Amino acid sequence: MIIGVPKEIKPSENRVALTPGGALELTKRGHSVYIQKGAGENSGFPDADYEQRGAQILPTIEEVYAIAEMIIKVKEPIAAEYPLIRKNQLLFTYFHFASYEPLTMAMIENESICLAYETVELPDRSLPLLVPMSEVAGRMSVQEGAKFLEKPEGGRGVLLGGVPGVPPANVLILGGGVVGTQAARMAAGLGANVTIMDISLNRLRYLADVMPANVHTEFSSEVNIRDHIGNHDLIIGAVLIPGAKAPHLITRDMLKDMRPGTVLVDVAVDQGGCIETCKPTTHDDPIFIIDHVVHYCVANMPGAVPYTSTKALTNATLPYAIRLADKGWQQACKEDKALRLGLNIAGGKVVYKGVADAFNLPLVDVDSVL
Repeated sequence: MIIGVPKEIKPSENRVALTPGGALELTKRGHSVYIQKGAGENSGFPDADYEQRGAQILPTIEEVYAIAEMIIKVKEPIAAEYPLIRKNQLLFTYFHFASYEPLTMAMIENESICLAYETVELPDRSLPLLVPMSEVAGRMSVQEGAKFLEKPEGGRGVLLGGVPGVPPANVLILGGGVVGTQAARMAAGLGANVTIMDISLNRLRYLADVMPANVHTEFSSEVNIRDHIGNHDLIIGAVLIPGAKAPHLITRDMLKDMRPGTVLVDVAVDQGGCIETCKPTTHDDPIFIIDHVVHYCVANMPGAVPYTSTKALTNATLPYAIRLADKGWQQACKEDKALRLGLNIAGGKVVYKGVADAFNLPLVDVDSVL
């Protein structure tokens, strides 16, 4: 199969979808890998590293899209890329369709095959291609939250871990999945007083067993959230419904109950956000303030640490990319139920329920496109 890896052009996106080592694993199986010139430089992988491992370098993004049967990316295509995508071309990337209708409609119109990292799902309901970036984002949410709690950044001027004689910051984490767990570990490690909320009692029992003593668990409900927001310094939204929009757990009217300089970090912003007042921001302009509350809503948080993120992402995606290249997308999806759940749009048809529900579109049985 001919595989193309374009340079990411979303603002402040420094990751690349494939390491040179990943390219080698594909080329030694007889596949052709084309990398856009400079695609890996911001992640610490120069063109020469790819060429040494059998990949070929193409000067422009147009050439990469024109030659490839499968495009491997990190982030969803943006408007400038829509005209480059061909009918029946396979795109393997993060899409987050349910949060952005223009992207959904563009991919339906061009009749491409859209296989989304974030909805590849194993029988135990885990999301293997979302986990590595969720781990990075969860840890970064605390790192960035601590930064913006500083007074010069608009925050309350609170040190996350406190000092002897001065209590630490209070951190509230909404969601006990991968993001929430990693955020809780980071915040706890810095000495903060952490409360993590979830609607699954089994998950809360697990977290209560494995977390350090400064992490407390509580059932997530509107009443309990409202009870906490007035005395917490950093609030992290870490809620995910695979392939669907995130629910609004922090609503506009709740801001008035928060102290000035409280920091909100919405890790779910690329799925519509679980904080109603959040809108996507960038690493260049990461925050905005509403009612004296700092909102950090960068939609590609792991893009700020591209060397770590690219290696972690390739570790997870490469086995699936190899399967798709070896067998073709239809056969690979027939044989692998996890990959089949990754199919969101195929040949102009929506085959994933969360996407169909988000925009009231007809849902087609995935088996009909296989």
